[in-house]
Formats: sequence, C-alpha cells, structure tokens
Amino acid sequence: MKPLSVATLGKAAGAFVLGLLVGTLGTVMHRWSWPWGVILCLALVLVAGVTARAWGGGVPVIGYAGGLFLAVQVLAQRGPGGDVLVPAGDTYGWVWIGGAALAVATVALVPRRAFDDTPPPRGARAGSVPAGSEHPHP
Repeated sequence: MKPLSVATLGKAAGAFVLGLLVGTLGTVMHRWSWPWGVILCLALVLVAGVTARAWGGGVPVIGYAGGLFLAVQVLAQRGPGGDVLVPAGDTYGWVWIGGAALAVATVALVPRRAFDDTPPPRGARAGSVPAGSEHPHP
C-alpha cells in the first residue's frame, strides 16, 4: 500500500465532492420513471466510482463513498416543509440506497490491476509466456 500523500488526499477530497454531486442527483432523480430513473442513477454511481478508483486508487473511493452517502442521508431526511425525497419503507428508495451501496462495493472490490495503465515491459507480447517457463508438450 502506498503511503498517503498530499496529492492522494487532494484526490480523495475531489472524489468526496463528486460523491456529493452524484448522491444529490441520484436521490432527486431515482424516482423519475420506474425503473429507468433508478437504473440511470445507479449507472451514474458506478461510472463515477470507477472514475474515482482509476483516478487515485482506494483512498479516493472512500472519499467518493463518503460524499455519496452523506448526500443520500441528508436528502432522505424530512425537509423543512415536511417533504421527503426517500420515504421510509418505499421500495424505490430501498433499491436506490441498496443499489448505490452495491455499486460502490463492486468498484472497491475490483482488483487493482484492472486500473493499472502501466505498459508491459519492452519486448513482451500480450499473452506470451515468460522465458524459461515453457512446458514441453507431451
């Protein structure tokens, strides 16, 4: 694991803001047109999570998840006028919150090498076997 740096913490702060934006948009729009509204909002959660993970690794994903769920929790509360965007016991709300948690967990559990964009060593071909590890065919 790499040590925390100022750059990594800055990326985590940016991912936190991204999570706030995605959580706000998703909470407002998940009920738009069943089931397409929640499907589009969950796709946005997944794409933004992949972006945060590719941007800086695991620490920004934690920041992204924190911002996302902070926005969802704040907007799920009863507003000053009594309005609620995510009513208690509502199936749409449970799909939105559970699906968002599943999407973030999926992004967090993808192996690190899927986000590694370093080129292979010179002379190596895709799918080639390193020298000395060939097995004779029977």
